[in-house]
Amino acid sequence: MTSVRTRAYLSRIVRKRILIPALVIAGAALFPAASAATPHDGAPAPKHKFGRGTSTNWSGYAVDGSGATRVSGSWTQPAASCSPGENSWSSPWVGIDGNSSNTVEQIGTDTDCSNGQPFYYAWYEMYPKPLVLINIPVNPGSSYTGEVTYVPGSSSFVLKLTNNSTGASFQTTQRSKKAQRTSVEWVMEGPSNGLLTNFGNVGFTAAAARIGGQAGYLGSFAAQPITMVTQQGTARAVPSAVGKDRSSFSVSWQHG
Repeated sequence: MTSVRTRAYLSRIVRKRILIPALVIAGAALFPAASAATPHDGAPAPKHKFGRGTSTNWSGYAVDGSGATRVSGSWTQPAASCSPGENSWSSPWVGIDGNSSNTVEQIGTDTDCSNGQPFYYAWYEMYPKPLVLINIPVNPGSSYTGEVTYVPGSSSFVLKLTNNSTGASFQTTQRSKKAQRTSVEWVMEGPSNGLLTNFGNVGFTAAAARIGGQAGYLGSFAAQPITMVTQQGTARAVPSAVGKDRSSFSVSWQHG
């Protein structure tokens, strides 16, 4: 039997016409930690700037330019530390656009708290279109690789997510005529208004991109570090320096 919350979520899906591949409601394949929970109301979106190098919803790195055609990166799914009754979210992802434009082509996972219980899932989004859930089990400690690739001469993007721990993968081709391809990102996101899940520390590795006719690891670009802050400017999530391998960094949670 589905819960009231699940039925309400399904109703929202019908209204928004979100297509969810092989969605499993009764089982734990999609929502192993909290099958009665629902994805957060807020969705990954363009960066909400707050002065230079800060944002109220992003933490990580971005590279601005033109003609972005690819971004990729791996992360180990962090565990959520939830207080009783807590509702919060956080989301590691990779994407094209959004740092200085109003579209984002992105794919990632979530580490959330739903009514005080940990909740994990995978998704892709062609913002401003709605977020779409991916039927890949997401568990803390597992490694994931996200890739977004522009198809030359078209308005299409290939979005791929791989669970490196199990070999499970998902791939889809989506269109966006409004995409400007002016940036690439590796981001830990949270709500501008609302609680940021305590994810501890999440490390990004093998961060690479192709933009402005240049291809390489994160450290080969003039990448911008982004710190997530509150509306008052207090740090919520902070990126580390890029590692000596030029392709890795981490984001540490400070407070919700």
